[in-house]
This record gives sequence, structure tokens and C-alpha cells, in this order.
Amino acid sequence: MSLNKVLLIGFVGRDPDVRYFDSGSAVANFPLATSERGYTLANGTTVPERTEWHNIVVRREQVPFVERWVKKGSGVFVEGKLRTRNYDDASGTKHYITEVHADRIEFFSIGSGTSSGTGQQPAQTQNTAASGTAQQPFAAAPGFQQPAAPQTGTQAGGDNSFDDLPF
Repeated sequence: MSLNKVLLIGFVGRDPDVRYFDSGSAVANFPLATSERGYTLANGTTVPERTEWHNIVVRREQVPFVERWVKKGSGVFVEGKLRTRNYDDASGTKHYITEVHADRIEFFSIGSGTSSGTGQQPAQTQNTAASGTAQQPFAAAPGFQQPAAPQTGTQAGGDNSFDDLPF
């Protein structure tokens, strides 16, 4: 038995490159940076922070989500599998590329900030339905999560506090 599964939490290095094909299929690619903290050993040796770059490939129903919402600097969680491909360059040298083929992508944020990681929230959709309900920007499909809308309003208690601390 074997398992090919990758779980990454990191920051998008550049806006996704989305390509559409004549067959109607699409693919999106973007680099994702993950970092390990630097630290100091007991003997005083300093180990610097280490950043790894991962090539993320997105296909099928996740492409519209990535194209619309994922931007440079976004914090994302990626779940997928490793795939390696190779090619020969003009001089005949064989090159190998390892990619993460994403099965699931979600926004990820640390602490209190915006979900997109860029400091901006996605624009809210317009109320265009005859029934008076807001249209979703795309149909919710398994494997990805739409960014959360900013919290506004009050809690059931009628006050603006989001905790029960007396100060």
C-alpha cells in the first residue's frame, strides 16, 4: 500500500497563471512559499529561516475559484498529491519538475486579519435574483472554500462586543 498526499500552508508568490484550452478545460499554476522558522541551538549556533517554493497546479472546477480569489500574498491551505514530469531542453539536458496537483484549496489566515492575506476582502456580489437573494459568484463545488465575508452587525445580545470581558 502507498500514499501520495501533500498538505501545505503558505503564501502565494504571484498571481495565478490561468490557461484555457479549446476543449473547454482549464489549468491554473502558481508558486506557494512555505517557511520553517529559524532558531538557535543550545551551543549558540543559529539556524536561519528556510523557505521552500512549491509549484501548485489546479484543474477542473477549482480553476474559477483560483482565478477569481487567489492573488499574490494570499494565505492558502493546499491539499493534493505530488507529480513529477520531465522534459529535454534544446541542448538535450533532461529536466525534472515536481508539482503539487491540488485536490483542495482553502484560504488560511493567522490571527485576526483578512482571509485573503492581501489586506483586501473580495467584493460582495450584487443582488440580481428576482427572489431577492444574492447570487453566489460561482457554484459551490467540493474541494474549495469561498472566502468569508467580513463580520458586521451585532450579536444576539444587542451590543457590539464579541466577548464577555468587562473591559
